[in-house]
Amino acid sequence: MSTTTTEVLIIGAGLSGAVAALELSRAGIAITCLEQGEWPDPGAYPGDKTDFELQAMGPWHANPNIRQAPADYPILDDSSEIKPMLYNAVGGSTILYSAHWMRFQPGDFCVRSLDGVADDWPISYRDLAPYYDLNDQEFGVSGIAGDPAYPDHPEYPLPPLPIQTWGEKVAKAHHRLGWHWWPGSNAIASQPYRNRRPCVQRSTCRAGCNEGAKASVDRSHWPEALANGVKLVTGARVFRILLNDKGQASAALYRDAEGNTQRVDANLVLLACHAIGSARLLLNSANSQFPDGLANRSGQVGRNLMMHPLSRIVGFFDEPMMSWQGHWGQSIYSMEFSETRAEHDFVRGAKWNLGPSGGPLGAALYPMDEARSWGNALHHRVNRWLGRSAVWGITAEDLPDPHNRLVVDRDHVDADGDPTIRIHYQVSENSRRMLDFMTSRAIESFQEAGAYDTSARRLVTDNGWHALGTCRMGSDPQTSVVDPWMRSHDVENLYIIDGSVFVTSSSVNPAATIAALARRCANQLIKTRYDTGVASQ
Repeated sequence: MSTTTTEVLIIGAGLSGAVAALELSRAGIAITCLEQGEWPDPGAYPGDKTDFELQAMGPWHANPNIRQAPADYPILDDSSEIKPMLYNAVGGSTILYSAHWMRFQPGDFCVRSLDGVADDWPISYRDLAPYYDLNDQEFGVSGIAGDPAYPDHPEYPLPPLPIQTWGEKVAKAHHRLGWHWWPGSNAIASQPYRNRRPCVQRSTCRAGCNEGAKASVDRSHWPEALANGVKLVTGARVFRILLNDKGQASAALYRDAEGNTQRVDANLVLLACHAIGSARLLLNSANSQFPDGLANRSGQVGRNLMMHPLSRIVGFFDEPMMSWQGHWGQSIYSMEFSETRAEHDFVRGAKWNLGPSGGPLGAALYPMDEARSWGNALHHRVNRWLGRSAVWGITAEDLPDPHNRLVVDRDHVDADGDPTIRIHYQVSENSRRMLDFMTSRAIESFQEAGAYDTSARRLVTDNGWHALGTCRMGSDPQTSVVDPWMRSHDVENLYIIDGSVFVTSSSVNPAATIAALARRCANQLIKTRYDTGVASQ
C-alpha cells in the first residue's frame, strides 16, 4: 500500500466536488480528488447514434442497477418505491442530467416556520444568493431573469433556449388560465460560451451532450481545476475514512483500478459522493468511536432521504410540432402551485417543467393507460405521439421522514466485498395527494392549450434523480449531521458538500443549490484557512 499526502482531500468528482475543487484551487490550496469512475468519452455518447434510444435504455441508463458499469456499486432498491438514478464518472450525474437550473424559493428554507412541517434550514436564501449568482455565470446558464416567482437577481449570461411550438401553445394557455409560466433556465449554452458550443436541439441530453453545450462539470470546471494543480485520481473506489488519535479525519483508503489498496493522508476531507454515496461511505467507516457510522452520533446519517416523487403527463395535439427535438431540459416551467395553499389537502407544492416527448421507441414503450399495442395499433400509437406531443414533468416537494433511509446490508456485498446499501423509501400520503391534484391541473393545462387527449403517470417510479437529505444540516448536533457550514458536528475536519445536507427538498431541481452550497463552503474554508492547512469555521 502506497501513501500520498495532500492538504485537502475531496472524495467525488461530480457536481459539488468539481465546484469545491475549482474554488479551492484558485486560492492555491493543494487538493487531491478521488473519483471511482473514469473520464467520460464524449465520442461514446449515444445522442448522435441511430440507436440512441436503445443505448439510453441499457448501457447509458441512469439507474446503476440496470447500467451495471464497472464504476457502479449495487444499490438494493426492492424496498423503495422510487429507483435511484446517478452516474459515477468525472462529472458525476451532470453527464446525464437534463441541466434544469433552478434556485430554491426563499420559503423553501423555512418550511417549518411557514407551514408547520419538516424543519427550517439554519441558513436562508440570502446566504446562498451570491453563490447562485456566481454559479449562473460559471455554468453558463441560458434563461431570462425577472421571474416574479423569485427575488430579483442578475441576468443570466446567455439568452434562453427556444421554447418551441409546444411551449408557445402552453404559455398562451397559462395566460388564459391566469397561471404562472416562465421560459426555462438551463445550464445549456444557447450561444458559444467559453469552451462550449451552442445546443443543436437534438433532445438527447440525458445520455451525455455530444456538442459540449451542456454544463457537465467535466467540461465546465475540471479543465481549469487541473490547470490549477488539482490532482484527480480516477478508478479510485474509496471504502473507508480513518481517524487519528485526536478524532480528526486523517486519511482515506481506496482500491485502485488493479484492486490494490492505497491511502491518501489529508488535513481536511470533503465528501462529495452523492446523497447515497456519502452516507454509504460514512456508514461503512464505522469504528470503535463511531459504532453506528462515522460522524453519526446523532443517528441521522442515512435518514430523511428525499427522492422528489414525479408525475408525467403527455398531451397529444393534432398538428405536427417536431417534438422529438429540442433540449431535454425545460422549455418552460411553472411555479403556479409550488407553495402551500389553504384550499389544498396537502402542504407545500410542485414545480412543473415542459419538454419534448422523444423518439419512436419511447413512444412505443412508454407506459400509458392503454394495454401494450401491437401491429397497426402500435403504428397508430407511435404516429399520434411522434412529433405531436409534449410532456409536463411535475416534481413534488418531498418532506423528510426518518423512516425513509439508507441502511448497510451486510448480507450483500459489492465487487470489492464491501457491504452494499439498501434504500427504504415510501411515498408519503401528502405527496400522493399533491401529485393527484397536480396531474389534474396539468391535464387542464394541456386541454386549454388544444390537446385532444392526454395520458398520465401519476407516479413515475424509475426517476429517482434527486436523492437528498441523508446527512442533514442543522445547528443542533443531536438532530443533524453537519453544521451550517457543512462541517461534521462530530469530526471537526470532515465536511459533506453534496445533496446529503439538504434539510428540505423544495420542488425544484437541486443542482443549482448543491453547487451554491459547495461554493459557499469552499469560500468559507479559504477565508478561515490556517497556516497549517487545517480549515475551521
